[in-house]
Amino acid sequence: MGLTMTEKILAAHAGKTGVEPGELISAKVDMVLGNDITAPVAIKEFAKIGVDRVFDNEKIALVPDHFTPNKDIKSAEQAKILREFARKYGIVNYFEVGEMGVEHCLLPEKGLVLPGDLVIGADSHTCTYGALGAFSTGIGSTDMAAAMASGEAWFKVPESIKFIYYGKLPRWVGGKDLILYTIGQIGVDGALYRSMEFTGEAVAELSMDGRFTMANMAIEAGGKNGIFAVDEKTLEYVKGRDKRNFTVYQSDPDAKYVQTYEWDVSKLEPQVAFPHLPENTRPLSQCGHVSIDQAIIGSCTNGRIEDLREAAYVLKGKKVNPNVRLIIIPGTQAVWRQAMHEGLFDIFLDAGAAISTPTCGPCLGGHMGILAKGERAIATTNRNFVGRMGHPESEVYLAGPAVTAASAILGKIAGPEEVGVQ
Repeated sequence: MGLTMTEKILAAHAGKTGVEPGELISAKVDMVLGNDITAPVAIKEFAKIGVDRVFDNEKIALVPDHFTPNKDIKSAEQAKILREFARKYGIVNYFEVGEMGVEHCLLPEKGLVLPGDLVIGADSHTCTYGALGAFSTGIGSTDMAAAMASGEAWFKVPESIKFIYYGKLPRWVGGKDLILYTIGQIGVDGALYRSMEFTGEAVAELSMDGRFTMANMAIEAGGKNGIFAVDEKTLEYVKGRDKRNFTVYQSDPDAKYVQTYEWDVSKLEPQVAFPHLPENTRPLSQCGHVSIDQAIIGSCTNGRIEDLREAAYVLKGKKVNPNVRLIIIPGTQAVWRQAMHEGLFDIFLDAGAAISTPTCGPCLGGHMGILAKGERAIATTNRNFVGRMGHPESEVYLAGPAVTAASAILGKIAGPEEVGVQ
């Protein structure tokens, strides 16, 4: 029996010729990631281990992105813990404010994750890097501490589910809509502790930015990881970023999948996830009249340059509704700079939007856009749980950049066509 991509990567890093679903393995990791929420806990546990060095100071990344620039004294203390640990142990990939970006946008951009890698991070959306054909998954802070000391982590090999998307994607339908539709079909536990392998002609046409968006939200279906086959688009993306060798793995034709889903997405509408779960998805035409108070375009899901271009295309020559606050948050400093040079900032500012430095900010109710009681936001973020963006009685609706931008203009959930954009 053949192996899936995920099984091949895990086997290679465990020093084995093959693995089976359910098998417990110890595997060497290529990158260990932590942020300003999770890493301080890991650093405290690391101190208890009693070692005097990390396993490899080039294979650890510390990115203070959740509450930075620091919003209060407590968040400043959290960031200080990362800063001091990075200095003490010579962590090469520590990113201070000014160079920092949203971690899951930043690491691929910097070439720190490559095809065939095994990456763990003390953040659930570490699954983002599957877009590059890597196995990446979130872990707890204690596991992060152990990995920083040993360079290894234990895994239970997941079963795999194959998702096949047929057809040409309609206008305004992209990676965010595909993953929201998928989660709506299978539920937030539909891929629980399973590898989600995305394939088919529709995803082959997606840009890398679209693939990052899909892989990012695999966890919202309960997935252990999301993963894409490596193709010419992948190799073009890593070209020039790859400072080391990497290995491309492909699933065998006779690889075993516990389930296979096949969808014709040629007539798929833009999707919107209603409160309070990502599985509560509806096609745009069935959203009804939902007024909004705030719109957020950014996050590790949709904070890349293509997302900002799409939003700018919709916003050009338009004005944000006077009852709406539109906040644009580029995912990294490089995205920020590129958007500025392309004139996107002029479009955003002319429309009446606020532009933030890179940060996770409001996505997790951190800062830069907290919701008050009774307020509603539409956002390109990845979660809409109760109180996710502020008050427990606020609401978050998830959508792609075009729908979010159009909604900011009309003051209610709407598509680009409703504001005269084709």
